[in-house]
Amino acid sequence: MASITNYVFDLALAAVDAATRLDICSQEPTDITEATTTYTLGNKTSLDVGAPTDRTGGGREVAIAAFSDGSVTADGTATHYALTDGVRLLATGSLTSSQVVTNGNTFSIPETKVSLTDPS
Repeated sequence: MASITNYVFDLALAAVDAATRLDICSQEPTDITEATTTYTLGNKTSLDVGAPTDRTGGGREVAIAAFSDGSVTADGTATHYALTDGVRLLATGSLTSSQVVTNGNTFSIPETKVSLTDPS
């Protein structure tokens, strides 16, 4: 069975640490244009991303600190988040619960973890 070391996982998760923007989206994007233009309902810059740590159940993860000052830029129901670095889409995921948002308001995100699991 093949295995991947924490060093390699941490290199991949370092890209998440380079994220400069988190968008809330109306559906899961597959590229940076969908994340920041097509499906975005709002965004937050100046993210606080922690160092890689062991993931419960195996693998590694990074945590994005909770925040409550994201800017809503369109009306809709946010179901996913997207992390980008200004050039590429880095990671996506489902929100813990969907959020109905209104342009001009703010949005909150609880601590969010991006993880890589050990191969099985």
